[in-house]
Amino acid sequence: MKSTDKLSQKIKQLFVILLPILVTQLAMFAMNFFDTFMSGHVSAKDLAGVAIGTSIWIPIQTGLSGILFSVTPMVAQLVGAGRKEEIPFKVVQALYLAVAVSAAVLLAGAFALNPILDNMNLEEPVRRIARLFLISIAFGILPLFLYTVLRCFIDALGHTKVTMFITLLSLPVNGGLNYVLIYGKMGLPALGGAGTGVASAITYWVIFLVALAVAARMQPFAAFGIFRKLYRVSVSVWKELLKMGVPIGFAILFETSIFAAVTLLMSNFNTVTIAAHQAAINFASFLYMIPLSISLSLTILVGFEAGAGRYKDARQYGYLGIGLAVGMSLLCAVVLWLFNEQVAGIYTREPDVLALTQHFLIYAIFFQLSDAIAAPIQGALRGYKDVNVTFIVALVSYWVVGLPVGYGLANYTDLGAYGYWIGLISGLALGAFGLFARLASVQRKARLGLAAFAK
Repeated sequence: MKSTDKLSQKIKQLFVILLPILVTQLAMFAMNFFDTFMSGHVSAKDLAGVAIGTSIWIPIQTGLSGILFSVTPMVAQLVGAGRKEEIPFKVVQALYLAVAVSAAVLLAGAFALNPILDNMNLEEPVRRIARLFLISIAFGILPLFLYTVLRCFIDALGHTKVTMFITLLSLPVNGGLNYVLIYGKMGLPALGGAGTGVASAITYWVIFLVALAVAARMQPFAAFGIFRKLYRVSVSVWKELLKMGVPIGFAILFETSIFAAVTLLMSNFNTVTIAAHQAAINFASFLYMIPLSISLSLTILVGFEAGAGRYKDARQYGYLGIGLAVGMSLLCAVVLWLFNEQVAGIYTREPDVLALTQHFLIYAIFFQLSDAIAAPIQGALRGYKDVNVTFIVALVSYWVVGLPVGYGLANYTDLGAYGYWIGLISGLALGAFGLFARLASVQRKARLGLAAFAK
């Protein structure tokens, strides 16, 4: 009876952490959804332009934000180990690192943007919209990365409801700005798809400023006094952050960039194919918010338990998260199978785009099932501070297997654009298998009490 009570307590704690994170992720995704939805109702060219722009932006955003995700396991383990006094210094160093990363992205973008777009086979209106989208959203890079650090700090302390409310606050801001800037309301010019970049940049500033006020003034965050002292840059802490963060960031980059690469390769097809692919990927990304949220929750819970040396509890949280993600993915698969026509209709009224989107959505069922296994395992491994193997698995499964298989099927068989989706499914399935094997190894070493189990 006691073990049953303890298990039910863990399930309850998982949901206490998970539900606010899920709402937060869905709210942040809603910004991208508004971009795609509203652009699609202007024209297929606007939707295609935003598709190309986001395919370049999303890997940069998620990959480099992933580097800063190292703050979560670092803070969670410090809390679990009872070393809270070390947290302010390390969070401030992470903020400094966020500024440096932002500067590097802006500098690289200034030189690389035009050559990247020039080398793509795009219609001129599509190229122009993509370029304006990327230039506009660049003004929001700094606040987005700074917000990521503050969010990781707040979440690692277990107060995920706070970041949920911050993100929910931003939704009407983003939706309203999209409406005004895309369609040209309140006397402003109609920017079309490019207006989504401006709206997103402004929204990033809003959520950063709100998070800054919360961290500085609201308890228990204010008690850490993060902004009371101006610390010098610490190379040793930067190394610590990067040692964990770079593998995390690159693992996320390899996963998200393969979707971006496929979208960019889709530019060899017509505008209808690009638009349909973007709509289907957008909805698949919406479904991915469920396993991603479970992943972020497991990083906090597993990190706290591992920091306290309670490896049995950490292992139980890991398997609870994986089971929940798989169950939810099966439910989503049934819904997507039954209502794919209605889902496609959310994004477009154009018959050709609608029909092709429906076909792509059927393929999306299969790779979201693999995501349900892979994403929670990644979160659990980050909680153990085990990140290097995840990085290698992502590289091999997505770029050595997934993309080449997709390219071969798309260009050397009659499958055409569908071949890329089969490649995505192959890569995700292989990645899920490799990550599960690594988690089993880490948990076995932890169970044996090895001090260096995460190496």
